[in-house]
Amino acid sequence: MFLHFFQTLRDGGVPVSLREYLAFLEGVAAGLVTYDIDGFYYLARTAMVKDERHLDRFDRAFAAAFEGLEKITLGQMLEGVDLPADWLRKMAEKHLTPEEMDEIEALGGFDKLMETLKQRLEEQEGRHQGGSKWIGTAGTSPFGAYGYNPEGVRIGQDKGRHGRAVKVWDKREFRNLDDTVELGTRNIKVALKRLRQWARHGAQEELDLDETIRATADHGYLDVKMRPERHNAVKVLLFLDVGGSMDPFIRIVEELFSAARAEFKHLEHFYFHNCLYEGVWRDNVRRWSEQTPTWDVLNTYGPDYKCIFVGDAAMSPYEILHPGGANEHWNEESGETWLRRSREQWPDTLWINPTPERHWKYTQSIEMIRQIVDDRMVPMTLEGIDRGMRILT
Repeated sequence: MFLHFFQTLRDGGVPVSLREYLAFLEGVAAGLVTYDIDGFYYLARTAMVKDERHLDRFDRAFAAAFEGLEKITLGQMLEGVDLPADWLRKMAEKHLTPEEMDEIEALGGFDKLMETLKQRLEEQEGRHQGGSKWIGTAGTSPFGAYGYNPEGVRIGQDKGRHGRAVKVWDKREFRNLDDTVELGTRNIKVALKRLRQWARHGAQEELDLDETIRATADHGYLDVKMRPERHNAVKVLLFLDVGGSMDPFIRIVEELFSAARAEFKHLEHFYFHNCLYEGVWRDNVRRWSEQTPTWDVLNTYGPDYKCIFVGDAAMSPYEILHPGGANEHWNEESGETWLRRSREQWPDTLWINPTPERHWKYTQSIEMIRQIVDDRMVPMTLEGIDRGMRILT
């Protein structure tokens, strides 16, 4: 009954062998999991995925093969706050007209928002739905899920809807970008070639085909010519924004990532969310357990690196300007502080934004990021990437 699942994995690029598939069937037959979607998922993944680089492909194949089943994981709540789990389930979704949204007043700033949330947590005793004050669902309160407030704290909702949350208290899982994507990368590679710098160094030699042909024609016999091997000397440091408002751009960012992998021999990459803070990571699976301190990155990669940020720069201004304003954790220093440090360390910095350039002026945070990077922001189009490569060279 799982042949379709097996074939979906193979079609999705997960190299599952028949032996591994049979081991999975043995586990199911032995009753290792029964009526447990979480257990079934992890049993299948353990039995049939040998390389963590294929985890994302497995997840997509699993979702395609078992479409309609409940989601595998639920967001974890704010540590230390005892909120009943049933509060966080979606009971209803309230749709408001633009006029109704305009009537809802923001609380008056980040500090006031957090102070009020603390007070509500102390006062509230029961589940709430559809109101304007308490923590609950489908209302206009600044705290909760599946409602609307122009400046609130999202708790227990799987993803953003209106893009107005100042802070998110859920542990969200992001997936790594696939650097093997090929569709649509040819033109991006052409645009990236402008940045490549070639240098000859070392004693290693390679065949100089043009000179060999020319010398052979001149002398009438085969005259092999050699030359020092050329190496791609440019070094690139790539910071990739993942999750949240970047989800709609996953495909095009994957194409850019794949093209960069092919074009630059010296390429280092890290992930971040919304803005640069004190920690970055290489693997979204280990995002919370194996972060790299940003100070280590600043001290490891010299100013000769070309630094490229890829992100939509769409966030609350608090996330850029205020300590503690980060979307999913408490940051001791503001995002602006870390961005300016990176700008000082890597003079050749570029920000590539997948949001169409004509929309930038309508988002305050985009204008703020543009100023911090000295207007070195370009759209993620072929013309924009070509323009960006000219900036970096």
